[in-house]
Amino acid sequence: MQNSDQCKFVKEEDTATGKWIKLSKITYTDPSGKERIWEAVKRTTKLPGDNPDAVVAIPILRRTLHYDCIVLLKQYRPPVKAYSIEFPAGLLDPNETAETCAQRELKEETGYTGIVKHVSPATSLDPGLGNTTAQLVTVEVDGDLPENQNPKAQLGNFKLLLEGEFIEVLNVPIDDILQKLNDYAAAGVIIDSRVYTYAISMEQTKKMMKGQLNS
Repeated sequence: MQNSDQCKFVKEEDTATGKWIKLSKITYTDPSGKERIWEAVKRTTKLPGDNPDAVVAIPILRRTLHYDCIVLLKQYRPPVKAYSIEFPAGLLDPNETAETCAQRELKEETGYTGIVKHVSPATSLDPGLGNTTAQLVTVEVDGDLPENQNPKAQLGNFKLLLEGEFIEVLNVPIDDILQKLNDYAAAGVIIDSRVYTYAISMEQTKKMMKGQLNS
């Protein structure tokens, strides 16, 4: 039950619609009861009900006698007018599970196959802008398997995946991920917030483990 001092949704109206997204005007009341307006961007492909829209795969590549790597994508993103470093990701198909979607997108975008290790609940991607949600799926890739030895000839080179979508696959050592991302950023490449947050977490974990060893 909502308290009287909480914000409340009143109504929503579509003001413009394109092929993939639409602009909506949301009316709500603030804690004082005053009516306010908020503009939001929505996906036209959103699945019915409370289903998440997308899956973000976090692929960890493990190989004998190699450093563990994070598999990332570099691609041009017109909205930011620059190349971006991101995790493999994609929209869920109807009746598709997050696990299946993550493995499908990973295969389509990188050529790797992997085993799902963890699935998050639906998380909001940008709640101040829209209602898009995604589940984060950690996938472990066994780089010693024959199918993962050389999954894509385009590794390190751009590949046309979809019409107008060019992707470069990057294998970045986990121990060096924060420095590598900083180098990309210094060169004008945009870093996806989820990727940078992961890198910061890895760096903090490394420092904590080093501190424990030295104590």
